[in-house]
Amino acid sequence: QVQLVESGGGLVQPGGSLRLSCVASGTIFSIYTVGWYRQAPGKQRELVATISSGSSTNYADSVKGRFTISRDNAKNTVYLQMNSLKPEDTAVYYCTMVRVWGQGTQVTVSS
Repeated sequence: QVQLVESGGGLVQPGGSLRLSCVASGTIFSIYTVGWYRQAPGKQRELVATISSGSSTNYADSVKGRFTISRDNAKNTVYLQMNSLKPEDTAVYYCTMVRVWGQGTQVTVSS
């Protein structure tokens, strides 16, 4: 079955950067769209970015110009490069593909 494992979260100061990774197994990774979502405490899960099989990308307005989603099909991995991080980016970040979700990775932006 499909499994997704996120990594790369942590504590960073405002203005800092992190790169999240999502490694997929159990499927033909390259043919699917992959999405990153996030959920802050007390809030609904929201879309951050998606990348299609052809590497077309889509971003939430709140992260445009700061975050970049990319994929490496040879490594079955999708990345989320996050720059100029703000406290409001604090959340658990999840990747998803074919209605399967990873376990999430915590990102905390705080001084």
